[in-house]
Amino acid sequence: MDALADLLDGPRARGAFLLRSTLAPPWSIRIQDEAPLTLMSMVGDDAWLIPDGGEPRRARPGDMVIFRGPDPYTVSDDPATEPRVVVHPGQVCTAPDGTSLSREMALGVRAWGNAPDGPAVMLIGTYPMRGAVTRRLLAALPPIAVVPGDALRSPLAGVLADEIGRDEPGQEVVLDRLLDLLLIQTLRAWFARPDAEAPGWYRAHGDPVVGPALRLLHADPAHPWTVAGLAARVGASRAALAQRFTKLVGEPPMAYLTGVRLAQAADLLRESDATLDAVARRVGYATAFALSTAFKREHGVSPQEYRAVPEPYPAP
Repeated sequence: MDALADLLDGPRARGAFLLRSTLAPPWSIRIQDEAPLTLMSMVGDDAWLIPDGGEPRRARPGDMVIFRGPDPYTVSDDPATEPRVVVHPGQVCTAPDGTSLSREMALGVRAWGNAPDGPAVMLIGTYPMRGAVTRRLLAALPPIAVVPGDALRSPLAGVLADEIGRDEPGQEVVLDRLLDLLLIQTLRAWFARPDAEAPGWYRAHGDPVVGPALRLLHADPAHPWTVAGLAARVGASRAALAQRFTKLVGEPPMAYLTGVRLAQAADLLRESDATLDAVARRVGYATAFALSTAFKREHGVSPQEYRAVPEPYPAP
């Protein structure tokens, strides 16, 4: 398993919020749903993407857009158009004065907007939850990432468009998996840009020494790895691997492994009812005490406190 696959394999889409939006101008939607990640496929017409305090960006038909939460942003037909709709947590939809617009904007099965045949058409998939494994990925993204359509060339957006309006048995699972696949393709296209500031763990994936080491760590983080043992598995000396790994990834191998283990532990604490001893063993700690010590140093709270108190989408 490589680093990107591992980061997406934990909190993958489960009951993601998906819809096809059709809008006629003037339109402007302020998104303050606090969702950690939203993927948008621009199908028809242009849209302006406006982060709070940032410069407007234009999305054209065929473009894919990743919005990194939880900070609010606005999507509109023109940067000068004032918001007419506000989307709150839980996908509650109101006018700016708080008046509910849920009934007025509903256009059918996963269909939403102010005009059934509006020229602005977009497919939207929102991940309603986040886990600590995803934090490393989110930290590598800007608030708004636009991937031009000619850089992606994926048929998945068309498949999603065909499936999004269906209401058949198992449809939610089909849509979740399509959203995951489209997100992975979009992320790969984003990080592959010539001017991309891809994170070290992503750039290092193609390195003949560090790439295999990363895959080994992600495939079995609970293994009692040492730098010497990892170096032997990838056919390098201990010193060469340590130096090359630190240079490319930005941190030493064992520090990176600790981050992976603690991120997976955080996911398990939130997403399962496993005991602390069981969580510790699954992520490579010999005892619950050892995990607790490392976890509190990383997160500032004990595993029990982390599990007990909901964490409402903190910034990466």
